[in-house]
Amino acid sequence: MEINRWYEALIETGFQQSGHDHSLYTKESGGSFIALLVYVDDIVLTGNNINEINNVKKFLSSKFKIKDLGELKYFLGIEVLKTDKGGLCLSQRKYCLELLHDYGLLACKPVSTPLLENIILAHKEKEGDKFLKNVTNYQRLVGKLIYLTLTRPNISYFVHCLSQHMHAPLQSHMDLGLRVLRYLKGAPGSGIVFEKSEHMSLKVYANSDWAKCPVTRRSISGYYVIYNGCLTSWKCKKQATLSKSSAEAEYRSMAATTCELMWIVNILKDLKVTNLLPAELFCDNSAAIQIDATPVMHEKTKHFDLDVQIIREKLFQV
Repeated sequence: MEINRWYEALIETGFQQSGHDHSLYTKESGGSFIALLVYVDDIVLTGNNINEINNVKKFLSSKFKIKDLGELKYFLGIEVLKTDKGGLCLSQRKYCLELLHDYGLLACKPVSTPLLENIILAHKEKEGDKFLKNVTNYQRLVGKLIYLTLTRPNISYFVHCLSQHMHAPLQSHMDLGLRVLRYLKGAPGSGIVFEKSEHMSLKVYANSDWAKCPVTRRSISGYYVIYNGCLTSWKCKKQATLSKSSAEAEYRSMAATTCELMWIVNILKDLKVTNLLPAELFCDNSAAIQIDATPVMHEKTKHFDLDVQIIREKLFQV
């Protein structure tokens, strides 16, 4: 009922709900534009007209009991800091320091990498490496690291590897989780920076780790979306099905990346940001590039033809 009241109140004052993110509401009147983002009972309000923003605050105050916390500085555990160039820096420094304190690593010696190079996490017991009797502590650690990836994309892949063993972690997995904390100790205040730019552009980097999982032999997809030179979206996830070749794994990764890119373009359109296409999609797999360069049906691609076609369709559209 409360959600319906909130929705009806925003629609009453002229807001429109985004069809691509239902927590986003926008309002355009004359030369002013207002964007409102809702997460449970937390609200972020911004726009290009301070008078219109104040009018929205007064309207919401007349309908609900709200508290104006002023300029955005802290939201859902994320610190919002202004840079010298007029941009924004999103950081979880306080959250990171509390995490280090909880595990007694505030005074530890930092390491330069989250995990060792080319390491493959074990999945069976061996001498000196047994399954943890109490998995709660490991699950809690990985869960907190997952939330930390909101502003620390540099640990996304490593946290993904650790999260694959939430159900049956070994002692070595716990040790590697603590190593990630030691890596964070080197720069707990690092985060994502968004700078102003007059040139609108979208660049996307897609990659895959073919047959990485030693148990299921499934590949891992990963991508980064760069908007105006700023990292905007990223993901690292095990693929749902097996890939018989590195080209197939790469295409599955690019297909997922293309879908994410389409969603971001639509969200930016809701925010009145246009002229973003064509966007550049970068891939370093020569076999995948050769398949895309030849517009014919390949026998070896028939089992992942949908992924090939969605990329070709969007490629020719832009």
